[in-house]
Amino acid sequence: MRIIQIVLACTAIVFGLLTVFVGTRVLLGSDPGYVVFKPLLIFNTTMGIVYVVAGITIWRNIKQGMNLAAIIFFLNLVALAMIYFLYLKGNLVAIDSLRAMSMRTVVWLILFVVLVRLKYKQAIAE
Repeated sequence: MRIIQIVLACTAIVFGLLTVFVGTRVLLGSDPGYVVFKPLLIFNTTMGIVYVVAGITIWRNIKQGMNLAAIIFFLNLVALAMIYFLYLKGNLVAIDSLRAMSMRTVVWLILFVVLVRLKYKQAIAE
């Protein structure tokens, strides 16, 4: 069980670091090749830091990590719904942004579900 917890923590940390790296590059002027919706870019870059914190939390405590993963999933889902609405209204958001936000949302849903299962198995073992 502990190895799965560590893998989940490392996944969150690496995902967060990559998110911060890519977001910071674009904020500093690198062209991603599509229209950038700056509020989403700022949200994602900030969330990258939260992902790293969540990874450290998952490493230390399954229950707290599970709770943080649920919050992150929910915030990503709300952001995804908002940018999908904007996408339908016009060209404010690129399809690439929708795809990336969908991926982020799914990743955090998977992390949350696996953490719930780990917490459940931990509770049974105690």
